[in-house]
Amino acid sequence: MDTIIRDLHRHVGHPVTIKGWLYNRTDKGKLVFMQVRDGSGICQAVVFKRDVDEATFETALRLPQESSLIITGEVRADPRAPGVPSGFEIGVRSLQVVQRAEEYPITPKEHGVDFLMDHRHLWIRSTRQWALLRVRATVMRAIRQWLDSNGYVEMSTPILTPSAAEGTTNLFEVGYFDQKAYLAQTGQLYNEANIFAFGKVYCFGPTFRAEKSKTRRHLTEFWMVEPEIAYCDLEHLLEIEEQMVSYIVHTVLTENQNELKVLGRDRSKLEHITPPFPRITYDEAIAKIKELQAQTDDEEQKQLLDITWGMDFGSPHETALTQLYDKPLFVTGFPSAVKAFYMEPYPDRPEVCKSADLLAPEGYGEIIGGSERISDPELLLKRIRDQGLPEEAYRWYIDLRKFGSVPHSGFGLGVERTVTWICGTEHIREAIPFPRTIYRLYP
Repeated sequence: MDTIIRDLHRHVGHPVTIKGWLYNRTDKGKLVFMQVRDGSGICQAVVFKRDVDEATFETALRLPQESSLIITGEVRADPRAPGVPSGFEIGVRSLQVVQRAEEYPITPKEHGVDFLMDHRHLWIRSTRQWALLRVRATVMRAIRQWLDSNGYVEMSTPILTPSAAEGTTNLFEVGYFDQKAYLAQTGQLYNEANIFAFGKVYCFGPTFRAEKSKTRRHLTEFWMVEPEIAYCDLEHLLEIEEQMVSYIVHTVLTENQNELKVLGRDRSKLEHITPPFPRITYDEAIAKIKELQAQTDDEEQKQLLDITWGMDFGSPHETALTQLYDKPLFVTGFPSAVKAFYMEPYPDRPEVCKSADLLAPEGYGEIIGGSERISDPELLLKRIRDQGLPEEAYRWYIDLRKFGSVPHSGFGLGVERTVTWICGTEHIREAIPFPRTIYRLYP
């Protein structure tokens, strides 16, 4: 019967058929050990010369890596058998070659990043990349599961927009017939319209930032989920965020044990990710960073940690803060000047807005940015004018505050940054199938 490698444990002692690809091969006299993958996992398939005809054994002995094949044989439990999951192998009885692959360009030798990125269409077949992208799929599914089960309605928001939401300096401009349009930085503004019809909504899709950044945390195209909630203040918003993030992490721990093992991820770093998460204000964060700066004897680190009130955090600041905690950290109350125009200021301190960044532990930095939104039309219009934004492009957005305005809040969670943290990987480019960066548009 046809089955998948992930389910081999259910078929011990029985014949199965696996349809997949040859990941690796070694031989030892009358034995050929084939590592076969099928998308669900990798298993050892053993071809014993006495169990097959001469032609089948010769085929197995000389089959190139990544050839597509169909094997049939009996499943055996063996704790020594390598694989994902390990502990099971197939004693091959028949082998059908679907396509004999050409010489595979990615070999066990060390390859540079540029070479691997040029061959990303093949690199995703490697065990590590496969594991990362399977975790990504679980993260995206868990996000939808949590939101759907908590009463949120998924809404589709435009990819082509007439205006900016996160600042005008990092927009991708495109021609739209006889007008200018931009690739969406966020679906948030449109979701703010949706809450007045549905109460709690989210959008989920690709977003684009024309940031000329070359850090390990940045992509120019990435996926983001953006919940928006009517009648929600900042405190309630933080509770929603920590509940959803905890659900995502524990879903991965449950469903991706094999993948985390492939990645060598220390599960203990994730098992205690439960609410509540620690919270500090921006003011307190600045004081902590200055204290850490004073404690270090490394002059380069001192310079990297240099900060004054009113500056936004860079990666060194976020890394330093998160190393003080073993859970994600909320930093609240950022200066209004470094945040988007739509964030509600504190009435008694208008230079500070009701905002929060959620920083992942272990130095992985911001995975969520959120805030209360301005609900007063006059204040919103003032902020738009103060930032020199085109009023006409935001006329509909201001209208939302004129017809039943309510306090409301929302946030955006970056999928790739979240996956990078959960998997414990070094660079965000491995957390998406085909990354787009400042110098990477191929393949």
